[in-house]
Amino acid sequence: MSTRVLVLNSGSSSVKYQLLDMRDRSRLASGLVERIGERTSLVRHTPLVSGGKTRERTGPVTDHDAALKAMAEELAFDGLGLDSPELAAIGHRVVHGGMHFTEPTVVDDAVLAEIERLIPVAPLHNPANLTGIRTATALRPDLPQVAVFDTAFHTTMPESAARYAIDVQTADEHRVRRYGFHGTSHAYVSRETARLLGKAPEDVNVIVLHLGNGASASAVRGGRCVDTSMGLTPLEGLVMGTRSGDMDPAVIFHLMRVGEMSADEIDTLLNKKSGLVGLCGDNDMREIRRRVDAGDEQAKLAFDIYIHRLKKYIGAYYAVLGRVDAVAFTAGVGENAAPVREAAVAGLTELGLAVDAERNGARGDGPRLISPAGARVAVAVVPTDEEMEIATQTYALAGKRN
Repeated sequence: MSTRVLVLNSGSSSVKYQLLDMRDRSRLASGLVERIGERTSLVRHTPLVSGGKTRERTGPVTDHDAALKAMAEELAFDGLGLDSPELAAIGHRVVHGGMHFTEPTVVDDAVLAEIERLIPVAPLHNPANLTGIRTATALRPDLPQVAVFDTAFHTTMPESAARYAIDVQTADEHRVRRYGFHGTSHAYVSRETARLLGKAPEDVNVIVLHLGNGASASAVRGGRCVDTSMGLTPLEGLVMGTRSGDMDPAVIFHLMRVGEMSADEIDTLLNKKSGLVGLCGDNDMREIRRRVDAGDEQAKLAFDIYIHRLKKYIGAYYAVLGRVDAVAFTAGVGENAAPVREAAVAGLTELGLAVDAERNGARGDGPRLISPAGARVAVAVVPTDEEMEIATQTYALAGKRN
């Protein structure tokens, strides 16, 4: 049986990819095509077998079709071409699947049409995801193209968590509800946290904190999501790199009436000019911490607001779950920013939460505990691996069809 899976993450101006062999879950190659449509496009490819070195080239990559063809050329150079009979399927990250898609799905015309219908609630992501699927299908029409949805893991939320308190008919007509995102990360990290504790996922309650430029929290009871911080779009919830997170909706009306701002201007403000960058001009936590350590009061305020919101969600999800076995930090900030982890649980010893300073400060590549020995609630750093999660789900589905 063919055992290789190509994972594609198609953004509006970039394509990230990994080729994996699911026999031993090894990575064969990874790469990135960015600044698609510009004269200064970059193709970066890294073969991950036989000590291969990263190759880079610049020049115009006109569209996603050209980007995937550039990827195919790089893979072929290493003897890993898309025409290989060992390629079992291509897995695609799709950001928004609504309530219709609750699990990975082999793409057909009906699936494409539904993803397209969801564009109004994911205008930055679903169009690019669709382009990636269509281009990959043209390159290998004989292979299963599998869509893995960011929202799928969160479809287990009860209606009490998923519904907004607005008119039901209006909400249903326009499909306004809380969907959640980063689902592949939350699914992977919650399972890996259970493994770290030596338990089955169904026996563990975990608060997962996915902290990157985009950030989200989830409450996972026995392997199933029961609440998450992002909502109809990825704007709700935690303070993020450029997104505001939770905010009084009336701020929008105020800015329209008093600030005479248009809907598009407010959309840009809240999604691209808010969060950490809006508060202090930087969205890189490393730079913010450098500024804090240098005595910069604006950076300190931004950091404090970020932590305050994070701590509120930890407490809220503790209440939702009732019993918490672990809090898991993941993604770029969660995995690498020890001061964020320390501050997020500071003062929560009555809830059984604390970090050991030495463990928290130590660097490591794999899942690890940073709470003191014998702590009532484990605090962990669990590196996320969304590509492996997508590959695993894709391969499981492709295997059923073979």
